Amino acid sequence: MKNKNYSVVYRMIHWSIAICMILLLITIFLRLTWMNKNNVADIIQNYLNTTDQTLTQDQLIVLAKKIRQPMWDWHIYLGYALTGLFGLRFMLPFLGEMKFQNPFNKELIFKEKFQNLIYLVFYVCVVISLTTGLLIKFGSTAIKKSMEEIHVLSIYYLIAFIILHIGGVLWAEFTQHKGIISRIVSGTENTSGN
Repeated sequence: MKNKNYSVVYRMIHWSIAICMILLLITIFLRLTWMNKNNVADIIQNYLNTTDQTLTQDQLIVLAKKIRQPMWDWHIYLGYALTGLFGLRFMLPFLGEMKFQNPFNKELIFKEKFQNLIYLVFYVCVVISLTTGLLIKFGSTAIKKSMEEIHVLSIYYLIAFIILHIGGVLWAEFTQHKGIISRIVSGTENTSGN
């Protein structure tokens, strides 16, 4: 398999999607840890214990949610950005950029089929995540709970894909595809030291 060169459009879409996904993961991580509504409510309660003020647990949770809302708004904005980027990503093959590779092409070796299949599964999972996110925001309240349950699973495939992707890139860089990292960053292979 020959080394692939990446166009400016390819690199811009790739890195924009990567940045959005990492920032989305950060908002999820914060929501599950330090910015968890119960943790924030406990911090407020601990402060109130030093004053003459009191709030019920329900009031503390409402206040905690209001404190973390701006951070969660960023999750929503990043979701909109990712939806736009993926819409663009799916249109680009029709314009001759970022072609999709068929994992079922009989001419490919096993490694290439596996790689392309991973990307196909990733794209399907992202579409499900984006669709459920949009349905949570704009859909009927009757389906909100079930969409949230599906949407929450996004963190698992996203972390798995990032690990596989980075691991695969590093493997390729240090074996048969030297320069893959410099090509996806700058568009050209770094030939210094060869």
